[in-house]
Formats: sequence, C-alpha cells, structure tokens
Amino acid sequence: MRNLVIGAIFGIVTGAVVGATLIGPQLVEKIPGFTGKPNSGEVIPEPETAANKAQSENPKITLKTPPVSPSQPGLRWRMASAFSSTFANLGDLAKRLERQIGRVSDGRLRIQLHEPGTLVASDQMFDAVRSGTIEAAFGTTSFWAAKIPALRLFESTPFGPPAQEFLSWFYFSGGQKIYQDIYHKQGIHGLICGVAAAEASGWFKKKIESVDDLKGLRMRISGLGAQVMSKLGVETQSMSDGDVFVAFESGMLDAAEFSQPSVDLKLGLYRMADHYYFPGWHQPVTLVELIINLDTWDALRTTQQTQIATVCGDNVRYSLAQSEAAQFIALKELVRLGVNLESWPTEVLDKLNEAWVEVVSEEAQQDKDFQRVWRSMQRFREEFGIWRELSRP
Repeated sequence: MRNLVIGAIFGIVTGAVVGATLIGPQLVEKIPGFTGKPNSGEVIPEPETAANKAQSENPKITLKTPPVSPSQPGLRWRMASAFSSTFANLGDLAKRLERQIGRVSDGRLRIQLHEPGTLVASDQMFDAVRSGTIEAAFGTTSFWAAKIPALRLFESTPFGPPAQEFLSWFYFSGGQKIYQDIYHKQGIHGLICGVAAAEASGWFKKKIESVDDLKGLRMRISGLGAQVMSKLGVETQSMSDGDVFVAFESGMLDAAEFSQPSVDLKLGLYRMADHYYFPGWHQPVTLVELIINLDTWDALRTTQQTQIATVCGDNVRYSLAQSEAAQFIALKELVRLGVNLESWPTEVLDKLNEAWVEVVSEEAQQDKDFQRVWRSMQRFREEFGIWRELSRP
C-alpha cells in the first residue's frame, strides 16, 4: 500500500509537469516580478556607534579575539553565516533572524550577521563558536559534520523523513534531546532555525536508464549521498558552486547535484546539463541551524532564550511554507527553458536504497552517536508510517 500511495502521488506530480510541457503558454508563462526569493520586509537599521563603525571597517577576527560578555547592556552578538544573505531559501533566513531578534527584543538583543568569510572562514565557524570567539553561527551541519558524523542526520537523511515527519520526530520523539546531548558535549547549544524543501537529484548530461549508466560517471555530490553514489561506481567529487561551471565546460564533470529547483534555476545550472532528475533521494529536506556558545547561551535570561527560540521557530514556519511554494514556479520556468524533468528508473532507485542501507550500517558501526540517532529515527518512522498510511486519503 505504501508504494502504491507514493506511486500515485508521484504520478500526479509527473502528470502536472508533463502537462506543463504540453499545454504550453498557460503553464510556461513567467510570473511577473518572480525573482526566486521572498520579500524579506523592512530591515531595522543598526544605530551608528563608534564601536560598530570600527567593527564594520575591519570585521575579520581570529580565534584569539576575546568574546563579548553576555552581561553587557544592549547585548550584541556576532553571527557568522555559511550562506550569503542573497542566497535564496537559506541565506535570507539568516538576515530574517537578525531582523526579527531585534524586533522581538525591542533592540535589547541584536545578532549581527556577518557574510561568509568576513568574520571567520566557514570551516572555522564550529571551533569559533565552541571556543567563545564568536557567539553564534548560522549554517547546516554539513559544514562541521566531519568533526561529528552523527550531525549529518540532523541536516538530512537519504531516503529519510520529509520535513513534517522529521520535525515530529525531532520535537516530540527524542530527536531534540539527542541533538542537544551531542552539541552540549562540545560546549555548544543548537537550534533548528529553518527548513528548505526537498532537493532534486541533480543535473546530468545524459539520460540514466540503468545502474550501468552510473558506473564511471563523474559527479559533483558530497556527504552521505556521495557515499551512496560511490557504492554504485560513480566517481564523486566535492567542489564549490563556482567550480562546477568550469568543470562542466572543461568536460571534467558529467553530472552535478546542488539544491532545489528554485536555487538551481537562479544559479543557471540548466545551461550545463538538461536532464534534471527526481526525487532527491539523498536530501528529502534540509534543516538549517543556529549554533551558540553554550556558556553564552546559559548566561542569557530565560526571556532572552525564549526570544531566540521563538524567532527560530518562526523561521521554520516561514521557510517551510516559502520554500515549498517556490518550487513549482521554478519548475515551470525550467520547462520553458527546455529542461527535461526525469524520474529515476525503479531499478536504479532500488539499488541506491540498497547502497544507502550499506552506508548507514557502516556509519552506525563506527560511531555510537550516529547509531543512537539512526535507531531513534527509525523507531519513530516505523510507527509514524502506520499513521501516515491511515491518515492519507
């Protein structure tokens, strides 16, 4: 029954997309004013002081820079972001967090956003927060999962739960406790502070019709998804988004995974390859987080902690709705541009799932925290699956 339900849903979505191709002007008409990013609203300007003027002139700091004391009146935090504030669906959430904290605290708590690399390098954010060099960082666990592999499951899980199911497990079935246990051992407090829709599987120069077509394929993909692809003979590579275009043009890449349709459209990946595969089995959801130095968090008043947690919760609400709403608009534009929307052959998807079972088994054997997270999530999914089948018409 479960497969039947999933198949029916996918059939409806596929039919809608095919209809977009056949009907023509009605579905490919570009939406007036569409930019791929939400209206972020009015931004509260920072008051000009000698302190923040000096900081803006020379914002780069080292790991030896002393932290700001949380007891200072008019508390201001420095927050490094892994995403540019202009990056749709993710970066604009950091800007929204900065703005909303100032509003709900009536200016008594300000979290100042610093663009990627201007405060500390992205690969140093975790250590900078842990040491208290900076108060907070905004990103996804993939930026520091090499230090703590179990954290990968708190960004997304291949063939794992979508957003609604993940959040149910996280907040009400033990996920959050495990998450904080892992982070608190590192001197960090974490908060889920945004959600992005499922990603696409990636852009391919050629159509994939069998598992054999994956062997020897050179693909830009990282994380747990890369480990799965490697099991099927794919030559995986990790590279920056800028390098992806150069690698495609020089013939060094045959495929690349990046993000959701709305983001991929804005980046122009359709110019490099025209076979766009679904579903994004490797990343059915993306969880964005705010990490805070634990001593700094504990020094806050309960009211201040509640304000931060509330704004992050509102970020989750906003981003979940906004990100989902943006994807079909982007798909229509991609179809208009000549992109072929493809679905994985059942044989290939089954083999990818089998490879994932191998990967997760290996990871769980090597890391106790990874095993703890995985077992908790799987227990919940088995029970939730029954409710999901019964509750859907």
